[in-house]
Amino acid sequence: MWETSKSIGAVKLLRMFVFVVLVIVKWVEGFANGNVTDMQYVSGRGFYNRPLLVGLTLINGAAAKGAVCLDGSLPGYHFHRGYGSGSNSWLIQLEGGGWCGTVRNCIYSKKTRHGSSYYMEKQIPFIGILSNKAEENPDFYNWNRIKVRYCDGASFSGDSQNEAARLYFRGQRIWQAAMEDLMSKGMRYANQALLSGCSAGGLASIIHCDEFRELFPRTTRVKCLSDAGLFLDAVDVSGRRSLRNLFGSVVTLQGVRKSLPRSCTSRLNPILCFFPQHLIASVQTPLFLLNAAYDTWQVQASLAPPSADYRWNWYDCRKNYARCSAPQIQYLQGFRNQMLRATRGFSRFRKNGLFINSCFAHCQSERQDTWFAPDSPHIGNRGIAESVGNWFFDRFSVQAIGCPYPCDKTCHNLIFK
Repeated sequence: MWETSKSIGAVKLLRMFVFVVLVIVKWVEGFANGNVTDMQYVSGRGFYNRPLLVGLTLINGAAAKGAVCLDGSLPGYHFHRGYGSGSNSWLIQLEGGGWCGTVRNCIYSKKTRHGSSYYMEKQIPFIGILSNKAEENPDFYNWNRIKVRYCDGASFSGDSQNEAARLYFRGQRIWQAAMEDLMSKGMRYANQALLSGCSAGGLASIIHCDEFRELFPRTTRVKCLSDAGLFLDAVDVSGRRSLRNLFGSVVTLQGVRKSLPRSCTSRLNPILCFFPQHLIASVQTPLFLLNAAYDTWQVQASLAPPSADYRWNWYDCRKNYARCSAPQIQYLQGFRNQMLRATRGFSRFRKNGLFINSCFAHCQSERQDTWFAPDSPHIGNRGIAESVGNWFFDRFSVQAIGCPYPCDKTCHNLIFK
């Protein structure tokens, strides 16, 4: 009887161990595919009543060009027409949503809104930089505003496929099909245009910035904004480079090399050219970098992911910056210093803009409370929306870098459940 009970106990213990391992594996895989802006956070801010809801438009001619989502479905965007003084001004925002660098993860993604238009919301709220209210978005509220949905898993830059898994890596073609469709709907007459993007979309706005400029006559004012797209090739807490491994698998699996600027790939490994720090110096078009110095996605998925945090020393710090120990804060200060070094040469050019605040945040142009609100983050006496507007319209040069944590009291820091 005792032997039987002992065996049953061992089986239960083994089952519990397997369950815990599976949970950890799923969590790690989620970081490879995930985007912090999709995760629920403890805050109460960032969501406003009755925002403008804009419907999804599928690009009907895309399939004939091979421009399809991971599952072969049509790509799409949300488009709200401009009016008045903004009727010939265009703002394109490229959606973010992480990356998939393995067949397994891409198969998972193709059953979500980041891999198939079948799962995309039919309407989404336009807030922050996409808001149609002057009191929420003073410089761009009456522009033609478009959000291009993300469903390729490689920052709109892959061009390959995996027939066995029925996966289509067509991010570059989706980008081209979306731009061609919008040009036919009036964007070719633009007198000014801004390409923006958040997270994986922020990386895409850097990769495609000069391509975007080439769509328009030289008389058109064209600039690019990357929000939370300054992903660094940083060493993680285990001494390895988790993000380089992920980016390497994405570049290889999805055939990204062809979409990367030759100014970079002619001198560096294509995997390194997927990192913005190696791209920004060669972008000819005026570019604005908006980034949190302690980018929460990079903290959670690049610097201290569960796969590198063997003893779970970073578990509390990952979820809540206030629970970080002094050595952990010192480590994060080193990451901030690396970000400032990466942008040093970039910021010397007056055409470029910079807003790096010392916050624990990710994607600050998409949320109303961080983009433009009475208590939105500031550096000096200017917030994010005002800084981007001043730079775009050449009102002032913007090279704003906030003081290191914890001195910035205007931050809207993210805390995760």
